[in-house]
Amino acid sequence: MNNIFIQLAVILGLCSVLGYSVVKLKLPLLIAYLIGGLMIASTAIFDPRASEVLHFLPDIGIAFVLFLIGMELDLREIKRLGKPILLAGTLQIVITTILGSTVARVLGFGSVESWYLGVGLAFSSTILVVKLLMDKKDEGALYGKLAVGILILEDLLAVLLLVMLTVSSSVLGLGFQQAFPVLALLLKASLLFGLAFILSKFLLPSVFKAVSRQNELLFITALAWCFIYISFAIFLGFSVVIGAFLAGMALANSPFHFQIQGKIKPLREFFVAIFFVYLGTQVNFSQITKIYPLLIFFTGYTLLAKPTIFLLLLGMFGFKKHTIFQTALSLTHISEFSLILLLVGFKLGVVSQSALTTIALSAVLSMIIASVMITHSNKLYKKLSKILSFFERKNYTHVLEKGSHCQILEGYVIVIGARKVGGEIVKLLKREKIPQIVLDVNPYQVEILIKEKIPVLYGDMGDPEVLDGLNLPNARMIISTSANEEDNKLLLEELKSRQIDVPVIVRAETADDAQTLYKAGADFVIIPEILAGDFLVEKLREHLSNGDFFKNRAGIELEKLSHKTLSWG
Repeated sequence: MNNIFIQLAVILGLCSVLGYSVVKLKLPLLIAYLIGGLMIASTAIFDPRASEVLHFLPDIGIAFVLFLIGMELDLREIKRLGKPILLAGTLQIVITTILGSTVARVLGFGSVESWYLGVGLAFSSTILVVKLLMDKKDEGALYGKLAVGILILEDLLAVLLLVMLTVSSSVLGLGFQQAFPVLALLLKASLLFGLAFILSKFLLPSVFKAVSRQNELLFITALAWCFIYISFAIFLGFSVVIGAFLAGMALANSPFHFQIQGKIKPLREFFVAIFFVYLGTQVNFSQITKIYPLLIFFTGYTLLAKPTIFLLLLGMFGFKKHTIFQTALSLTHISEFSLILLLVGFKLGVVSQSALTTIALSAVLSMIIASVMITHSNKLYKKLSKILSFFERKNYTHVLEKGSHCQILEGYVIVIGARKVGGEIVKLLKREKIPQIVLDVNPYQVEILIKEKIPVLYGDMGDPEVLDGLNLPNARMIISTSANEEDNKLLLEELKSRQIDVPVIVRAETADDAQTLYKAGADFVIIPEILAGDFLVEKLREHLSNGDFFKNRAGIELEKLSHKTLSWG
């Protein structure tokens, strides 16, 4: 079973079969991948530690995911979210490390080993959170930006720990890093971040403009840039995660943002599947009888105590309960970085096989349970809403939660989501002077709409209190451009429970999703691919007999595509 094609056949076959069952149960595909890894580890179909497939392909999955999320970053977020991210992320790590190491020590692990376990418990998985955010189309939401910011901070701190544990020779072979590991790390981090910023301003725009006329060349150039910067990060002693994230961030303001994303996403899905299968294979079942008390504590702690710490810390900064709940829930698991950290300790001879298995199995279990909780976060929020009010700061609201400008109107249209499709609807209603109120989960999109003097409310339609602010009974129509089926179903259920009978238009990604939404009460469901086909047929019917419409059409369409978004901003 050492043949790479046989191993891929086994891995992808398992993912496909398990994935079908998981999708039928309305659960995230990540669960199928993790269970597939557990099955390979427990049945020994092949040796995962000797597998060429699982040796290097998972890192490519990490690279693609972080490259894409880096492209979603607005530099203003660093300034406005820097303080809560820094304090909440750091304090959580300190608190969790102390508690985790104390419990491990009580359960009989050695002192050094206990500290390794405590630190391992403190980190959350960047790739898991980003993948689920992308699946829910929430990477632009405020809670998504907070969660990713905290995760990137954790990754930087994890790299610092790894550098201190495994100090290598300096890049120039002068021994500088052995003498001053932390100072060397800070200098190299400044170089890595600074160079990404400089290149994004002065070199990359010209390079991508030059190659943009050929889609294949644009795709290859984007991949080349991603792997070149990852290689540079690794050369300086940093992880794939940080290099890929910075490579993506350097392209965040590129006008070719969407074209690059569209090309890379299919590749990302393949490599991400391999990555989570790899995580599942790291569990050693022979150690379970020895470690189950610590396993229960670690899994329980990361699912209950860890989010509570984040609720308390983020609540102090004035974020609303919906934002802090979604952020905290996104961080309820153990990271793949924790496994790497314990592997380093294992190789150094200070961490036992049982401790390594504890972290591996805790990580897999917490990821499976957290994936289900995050997928159904809006339903959980509705049940816990009253309790969560305790964590809100009563006399202060963070500036990014204040971005609402919503006047009292009669007979207006509610538009949920103002980018892409929603942005064009907003423009049409404004042009036709039809009253409207926009609901958007992206605080920067809200700022843009306020400048355009369009009534707008900041928030997530999964939050019943936000829906109260829309004054739903006075609306004449509701249009949701959100691609999240769960959110749209919750909206329809909320309208039904409030006995509000107005035309509702929602969006779906597939025909099956559309059928579900029609049964839930939608009056019309938008399916972008079908609408695109209808639009093309209509244009051909109107203009096929003469070519005037197509004259200079390329220039008009290129002008539209030269903007980062196709709507506001």
